[in-house]
Amino acid sequence: MPKLSVTPLAPGATPNPPRGPRLPTAVSTALFAFARRPYFAALQRRYGDVFSIPLPGLGRAVVVCHPELLKAVFTADPAVLHAGDNPLGAVLGRGSLFTLDEDEHLRERRLLLPAFHGDRMRVYEGLIEEESVRAMASWPEGEEFATLPAFNTITLRVILRAVFGAEGAELHELERLLPKATALGQRMVAAPVLRRNFGPLSPGGRLLRMRARYTVIVDRLIDERLVDPELRDRTDVLSMMLQAVQDDGAAVDRAAVANELLTLLVAGHETTASSLAYAVERLRRHPLVLERLEEEAATDASAYRTATILELQRHRTVIGGTARRAVVPVGLGEWSVPARTMLFPALATIHDDTRFHAHAEGFDPERYLDAKPGTYTWVPFGGGRRRCLGAAFALFELDIVLRTMLRHFDLEPTTDRPERQSFRGLAYAPSRGGVASVRRRQHPRGEAAASTAGGADAADGRAAAATGCPVAH
Repeated sequence: MPKLSVTPLAPGATPNPPRGPRLPTAVSTALFAFARRPYFAALQRRYGDVFSIPLPGLGRAVVVCHPELLKAVFTADPAVLHAGDNPLGAVLGRGSLFTLDEDEHLRERRLLLPAFHGDRMRVYEGLIEEESVRAMASWPEGEEFATLPAFNTITLRVILRAVFGAEGAELHELERLLPKATALGQRMVAAPVLRRNFGPLSPGGRLLRMRARYTVIVDRLIDERLVDPELRDRTDVLSMMLQAVQDDGAAVDRAAVANELLTLLVAGHETTASSLAYAVERLRRHPLVLERLEEEAATDASAYRTATILELQRHRTVIGGTARRAVVPVGLGEWSVPARTMLFPALATIHDDTRFHAHAEGFDPERYLDAKPGTYTWVPFGGGRRRCLGAAFALFELDIVLRTMLRHFDLEPTTDRPERQSFRGLAYAPSRGGVASVRRRQHPRGEAAASTAGGADAADGRAAAATGCPVAH
């Protein structure tokens, strides 16, 4: 496919939208939500790498399924394609990265970016391992159980401590409040009518009360930071945000800060937990991969674990796509669409395409042992200016949690059928929650190998792998 770009149409030009199925919107929406990968694969076979589908409130959205098309969308002028006009951003509120576009988005991204890279990430390694050991302490031995709840607990507490800087009473209250609030918010993303406040028992009324309580807690955390003489020594993201605001001489926009913290939680909590549950589900069905990972976990090495995580993100992509809305009529190769059209880069569809991934249907970490993933063929975190800000942190967290699990437990293989991919409102997760059966090791692997940090060289390797795709253009 030749190099493409997204360009505004000449005044008076007639749009030439791509073809697509003439299904009822309700049917297309159900397939989009609950059978997206096979639905898109079937449409791609019939219509090619660009097709349109009817979606509620969006008209005919345009799906793109080729790396060159993704590159064109992800690198388009941000004044031509917007991403801030979306249902999730509407739930998260003003100040969220999901609601911002153009210069506002770039400024906010630059404010947050330093917290998720290089040495900053390494300070969280001990915290991630601590929370992993804590959550796994109650795992039963010799009987099957779903791992997703434990992984949700780990990723939630890591974000609350590393991003919010919450401890003590605030940590416990947020830990009780936010899972309920985010679960309710996800339902509102799919059904906007639920956002309306029809009284204290309605979903909209309940979420308003939860958000009010959340705001009180965040205000308390902000107040504590602003009077802390050691603010500049703190490593949590909230403290770094407040430092940057103080350095600019600006007033703290408390509502925007609260919404941004919530955005970071929504983006990195259930998504990472789902990937961890998928890791358990995949490794139990690939004993040779599991055996090699267990051998590596007894050392400070991490190359095979890194390759496994990269393959996991391709093979079991938890966020199947992203979206951009055309601000003006735009052309994309031989196609063109009117203003307000939603362009939908189909990330998981590209991951399943045998043109770009040999034996794409298989789970094979070897493909990433001696080769970096392609910038626009491996896209679990999107790409371009809006590539997921926490991508490096998510991969880093996956590495530490998996290492901890492999060192402390023997994971029993299974010949059971694979768990189905189940849509949970934001991310996909294994339908049975990543069922495991484990034996606790009397002496953890690698006990004598290293401290909890696992060695600076290993951390460097993880950070390098995590930033294999450009974070900002």
